[in-house]
Amino acid sequence: MADGLSSLKALCGLRSAPALGAAERAALRQELQAAMAPCEWFTIGVMAPSAAAAVAALRACEGSLGWDPLELDPAGEALASIEGPVFLKGNQNSGRFLVRREAGLGEGILITGHSAVQPEVEDTWGPLPLDLLAQHDG
Repeated sequence: MADGLSSLKALCGLRSAPALGAAERAALRQELQAAMAPCEWFTIGVMAPSAAAAVAALRACEGSLGWDPLELDPAGEALASIEGPVFLKGNQNSGRFLVRREAGLGEGILITGHSAVQPEVEDTWGPLPLDLLAQHDG
């Protein structure tokens, strides 16, 4: 792509996920899935305008990527009581996620791949658009 935003590397360091066209979204999803393939487990961070938007983005990722759904950590604040911008942090290793109030963040999804077998493939990708993985291909 001329603007280079369809590359995972181009997203690194951005404060918020950029608006992307259909071709850029498809290229980014393909690159992301290839980068994630050698990893055994993942953590996810979602910067969103609300708890509901953050959880929706998490659920879309889980569905699109075939992840087991994470459970809300009982030690965290009740989602309904959280107003305004948030940061959601999910961890496949623990099977849980937390949502905290967080003003001043951008918007987007950060996914970190982890591998004990191939530590060289570990990386963090994003910020990805909140709805990047909500659309299923094919």
